Amino acid sequence: MDIQLQIKMNEKLFLRNPEQSELGKKIILHSIQLIHANGFEAFTFKKLAEAIGTTEAGIYRYFENKHRLLIYITAWYWSWLEYRVTVHTSNIADPVVKLKRVIKLLATAVEDDVSTSHVDESILHQIIITESSKAYLTKKISEDNKDHLFKPYKDLCAKIGGIILECNPDYKYPKSLSSTIIEMAHFQNFFMNNLPSLTDFGANKDEAEIVRFLEDLVFSSIKKT
Repeated sequence: MDIQLQIKMNEKLFLRNPEQSELGKKIILHSIQLIHANGFEAFTFKKLAEAIGTTEAGIYRYFENKHRLLIYITAWYWSWLEYRVTVHTSNIADPVVKLKRVIKLLATAVEDDVSTSHVDESILHQIIITESSKAYLTKKISEDNKDHLFKPYKDLCAKIGGIILECNPDYKYPKSLSSTIIEMAHFQNFFMNNLPSLTDFGANKDEAEIVRFLEDLVFSSIKKT
């Protein structure tokens, strides 16, 4: 029997919990596919409704607008990624090995998780790389932050920051470095595939080189203190 992973989401992200109905799960599944195919700017609830055979009104019963839906799927991804970090590091005693495992998880392609049938994480990972900053680079950031909409991202950064401190308890910037690792992994991947002159990885397009770069950056920084 397949085990379905359940991720508890902030109730302020939705009007009706999409995890609790077949239509809600279709909204999540197809919104990820449409945003990946056409970009967030071109994504509309009208197109989503047509894709799943429902009405725009039906989708608005779940999410007040497409930006709130974007925050939902990005928050879902960060929660899922924190779960993966926990699973992949729980039996590792050496913090250096643990941090290298985290860097690899952040900087390499993601496979679809069969325990989440309504989310294709491999596609969602690409959306995170190209679209996730649009979730918080808005005029409403302070209001959304007060509603704790970005807590999954903060929790992931805190977990990585804790591993950094395991490597060097005297390091002064664990939160800054953890968020830098995440964002740089995404930027370098995006640049490698779209603006290769901004990286040293454009020729080979090898994610392993991004991993080596991040390891060099992170451990050089940690050792300086």
